Amino acid sequence: MKILHIGKAENMERYTPDVPAAKTARVAEMPMGHTVQEYAAAMPDAEVIVADAIAEVPGELMEKLPQLKMVHSEGVAFNRIDVAAASARGISVCNCAGMNASAVAEQTILLMEGMLKNVIVNDRAVREGRQITVKENYMAQGSLKELADCRVGLVGFGDIGKCTARLLAAYGAEVYYYKRHRLAPEEELAANAMYLPLDELLELCDIVSLHLPVTEETTGMCDHTFFEKMRPGSYFVNTSRGELVDDEALAEALAGGRLAMAGLDTLDQEPVQKDHPLLRQPQEVLDRILFTPHIGGITASSFRRGYAMIWDNIGRLEEGRPLLREVNRDAKA
Repeated sequence: MKILHIGKAENMERYTPDVPAAKTARVAEMPMGHTVQEYAAAMPDAEVIVADAIAEVPGELMEKLPQLKMVHSEGVAFNRIDVAAASARGISVCNCAGMNASAVAEQTILLMEGMLKNVIVNDRAVREGRQITVKENYMAQGSLKELADCRVGLVGFGDIGKCTARLLAAYGAEVYYYKRHRLAPEEELAANAMYLPLDELLELCDIVSLHLPVTEETTGMCDHTFFEKMRPGSYFVNTSRGELVDDEALAEALAGGRLAMAGLDTLDQEPVQKDHPLLRQPQEVLDRILFTPHIGGITASSFRRGYAMIWDNIGRLEEGRPLLREVNRDAKA
C-alpha cells in the first residue's frame, strides 16, 4: 500500500505496530506546511493519506492523487480534511475515535481540580513567601471546593465525555450531560450522568466542560449568550477545540465575574503566539485562566492506540474488508 504521511515522521516510526500491512507499505514522509503540489509530488500514486489531526487535506490535493482511496486522521478530529470533496470522489475518511478518551478525560479532571484549588495564584503565593497568609484566608472564608461539592455539566457526550463522567463518579460529583440525541435511560444509568437541555445545564452547573467536535454548528457556539446563561461564579473547561469558543466573549465573562475561572487545553489559532487575544488580557483576568498546551490527548498510550487503529484500517483497505470509524460512509458517491 502506498501511503503519504503528512505529519511528524518520528511518530510514524515510533508508534507503528508490527503488523503485516506496515511491513509491506511504502511511505512518503512530508511534514506539515508544504504546498499541494509538493505533497502530490512526494507520492503521486498514493492510495492512502495519513494526516496529523491539524494538517489541512484539501480537495485540490485529492484531485492530484488519482489512486487515493482513504484519508485517515491521526487523531479524533477530522475538520481539516475536506470531507465533502472526499465523498464526491468516493474516498473514505476515517479517524481514530476513542484513541485518547482516557487521556483527555484525565486532562479535563486536572483542569477542574486546578481551578477549584486556584493553583495559579496559590503557586505564586508560596513562591513569594505568602503561604500561611493565603492558607489562613481560605480557612476564614471557607471558599475552597471539592469536586464532590459540584454539579458538572458535560456539553457533548461521546467517548471522552463518557470517560470523564466515569472519572467524576469516583470523586462523587453530580454529573449532567447534553447532546443532540439523548441516551436511553439504561445508558444514562451506566454512564453516571443525567440529561439536561443545554440552557438548563448552563444555568444549573458549577462546572461546564466541552466535549464536542468542530462543525459548522459548533464553531463559535460559546459566545456572549452562552456565557451569560452560565451560573454566576461557575467554571469553564475546554479540552476539545479552541474554535468552539469566542475568545472575546470568554474574556468578558471572566473580567465581569460571570465565570470564576477557565481551564483551557486548547485555543483557537494554534500554534499559539504571544499576541493571542487571551494572552493579552489584564493580569487579573490571566490569573483566572489555567492554560495547558493542548497536551490532553498526546500521551504515548494514546498514540499507540491511534496508530493501531490506522494500520488496522490500512490492512482492511488492502484486503477489501469494511473500514472502521469511517465518518463519510453514507455520503460517498
